[in-house]
Amino acid sequence: MSRAFPVKDAVSAGGVVWRRDADGGIEVVLCGRTSDKVWGLPKGTPDDGESIQETALREVREETGLEVKAGPELGSIEYWFTSGSVRYHKFVHHWLMEPVGGDLADHDHEFDAVEWLPLREALRIVTYPNERKMLREAARKLGVEL
Repeated sequence: MSRAFPVKDAVSAGGVVWRRDADGGIEVVLCGRTSDKVWGLPKGTPDDGESIQETALREVREETGLEVKAGPELGSIEYWFTSGSVRYHKFVHHWLMEPVGGDLADHDHEFDAVEWLPLREALRIVTYPNERKMLREAARKLGVEL
């Protein structure tokens, strides 16, 4: 008989950082790692005493090098994973965010590349379907037809 893993809830927060390019198109920031060929949205876990939105703003700043302001909430995604002998049910909350300063060159060590990409290209290369859902919701809130 196999024993079930204990289940714990986990939470993260991040966002879809966007801007208009010179032609008026929408660009978003994706973070990439060469080791596992993952491209995704910036996000992370709360520090003690931090609200979910404060977490989102801090994690985006750390992972992208950009200072951002939060706009409308985009919603949450959820998924399951196992680490050690614990099964986690993870919820990741996302906001639409605009840059107000900073530089992508100042991103932290977690990612090898942090880049502005046209929204349609970001939708094509983002690794996880649930993050693609957040990009589509961002496009909807920005009034962009895909």
